Amino acid sequence: MLRRFSVDFAIFSMLVDAGLVMLALRLAVILRPFMDEWLAFARPLPRAPQIEVLLYPVFAVVWVLILLLFSVYDGRRNFRVVDELTSLTSASVLATVALAGFLYLSFREYSRVLFVTFAVVSFGLLVGVRLFYRLLFRLRAHENGAARRRVLILGAGPVGKKIAEQIRKFEGSGFELAGFLDDDPLKLKQPTVLGKIEQAVLVIREQNIEDVIIALPSRVWSRINALVSQLHELPIKVWVAPDYYTLALHRARVEEMAGIPLIDLRAPALDDYQRLVKRIFDLTVTFLLLPFVLPVMGVIAIAIKLDSPGPVIFHQTRVGENGKLFQMLKFRSMVQNADQMRHVIETVDEKGRIIQDKRKPDPRVTKVGRFLRRTSLDELPQLFNVLKGEMSLVGPRPELPHLVEQYELWQRRRFAVPQGITGWWQVNGRSDKPMHQHTEDDLYYVQNYSLWLDILILFKTLLAVLRRKGAY
Repeated sequence: MLRRFSVDFAIFSMLVDAGLVMLALRLAVILRPFMDEWLAFARPLPRAPQIEVLLYPVFAVVWVLILLLFSVYDGRRNFRVVDELTSLTSASVLATVALAGFLYLSFREYSRVLFVTFAVVSFGLLVGVRLFYRLLFRLRAHENGAARRRVLILGAGPVGKKIAEQIRKFEGSGFELAGFLDDDPLKLKQPTVLGKIEQAVLVIREQNIEDVIIALPSRVWSRINALVSQLHELPIKVWVAPDYYTLALHRARVEEMAGIPLIDLRAPALDDYQRLVKRIFDLTVTFLLLPFVLPVMGVIAIAIKLDSPGPVIFHQTRVGENGKLFQMLKFRSMVQNADQMRHVIETVDEKGRIIQDKRKPDPRVTKVGRFLRRTSLDELPQLFNVLKGEMSLVGPRPELPHLVEQYELWQRRRFAVPQGITGWWQVNGRSDKPMHQHTEDDLYYVQNYSLWLDILILFKTLLAVLRRKGAY
């Protein structure tokens, strides 16, 4: 049976996709006569549409090559369904444009409605077959435990435990944690520790291990060379998780410098393509919103002026992407000099960290300000921060510098992406969670970023604002 991450399955998928593209073209030809009734703008054809036989393989080859270019057939790169659908959508758009250009230069007499029908049907079939694959592999993994890839972790320390958590999250997709090996006498008493590291070869054979992850601390790395030499005798894959895992941003990557493979611990969380798409999305949505938002902002400005003395716009220094400071804009919702009264809502937890509990009544908030906060209208000026490139529509919330100074190292990973007006934290409780207890939500966003996640967060933000949930 074909395995999900095998070369054979990739080749099989290419052949299936090629067949689906040709099927979509044939279905478009069959459906075209009915489009005259379904679509008012479709022009009646004088005769039944015909497609040159040569175009069937041409369309299939072009589409599959572009899917290959976008790494759609790389199962490990597209492990999550959202990643696979994002890659498939991007590739399909490019394939549609490429084929449209080809037809314009060669067969201009073909119906445009027919071509659009082909593109939509083709994309639908490609999405459908991938969802079917995932369902099939998931059912197969549940019914047949032997079909899962069994993973053994060498090292039951913090790094190994963290990797184990990730593996357990993906068990439904074909991975199964067999256990750990460790030389620590205390860890050997744990039921998940199957023995000492020197017993690796024996355990691998007995447990039918297919993947071994070396998660040993740096102080014992001198043993790795001998260990890897032993493991290379077995038909398994060997992975190394460096001890710097806990220090690195979540997407450390291997690059070459002067021909030497090195691990970049400060690799950007978003690649160039993702950053470009995110920026285009931010600018497009912001420019579409401004004609509707500007009149509302004018009314709010007048209300603030009539309610209390002080400026309409409140400028506050915040920490942005990569720790860069910028002036975040908000409608003033508090009395003047509110920053000098922070002690009213700030408390110190048992670890000595400052916590701003926004659930407490804040006497600094004005009458108009209370309404603005409840409706989140005080955030509207941040659209100008988005236009300037200082913020994004979606991302971790920009933090105050004096709070960032108390961050632990792992919390600083939230600054690996542009900071946003709204984010995963806000739509999963919004301000119901006090400061310093939402970093895990921010890191989830950093680790799982996609354009579709941004769209989902914006939609959920709108629902949360309409319900007036969690804003203070």
